[in-house]
Amino acid sequence: MIDVVRTVFLAFPKGFYTTFKHLFKKPVTLEYPKVKKEMAPRYRGLHYFEIYEDGTERCVCCGLCAAACPADAIYMEPAENEKGERYPKVYEINLLRCIFCGFCEEACPEEAIFLGHEYEFSNDNRDSFIFTKEQMLANRPRKEKPFKRIIRRVRRIF
Repeated sequence: MIDVVRTVFLAFPKGFYTTFKHLFKKPVTLEYPKVKKEMAPRYRGLHYFEIYEDGTERCVCCGLCAAACPADAIYMEPAENEKGERYPKVYEINLLRCIFCGFCEEACPEEAIFLGHEYEFSNDNRDSFIFTKEQMLANRPRKEKPFKRIIRRVRRIF
């Protein structure tokens, strides 16, 4: 009997107080598909390739990103063009294995691969989580102010 009285006269008013306290405050819920949350500057999301200002890709397929990857999620095959410059013929990242650590970004001497702020990449097909070179070039942010600062804007000529 005492428990019932304690519940009715103590617990219910305490719960009602909490409800009414938050009833007149501004809601903190974002309307997700329309309004996306701004990510922290250090957030590491979906990979993308950066290109030079003349439109050529920066990656020379040196393999340092694949060597630095602790999850062994990067596969690449190099090729050479008619000028003798190396480029990745095949470049794939398995996003199911990737732990988004950013080691590939740090290891790249050409500043070619970056992890962006894209966090919407769910899918129902496992094969679509193998990200190719063309997908990473298309995923590049098209803003005046990119997420990362690129130190060298032009290709080195030896």
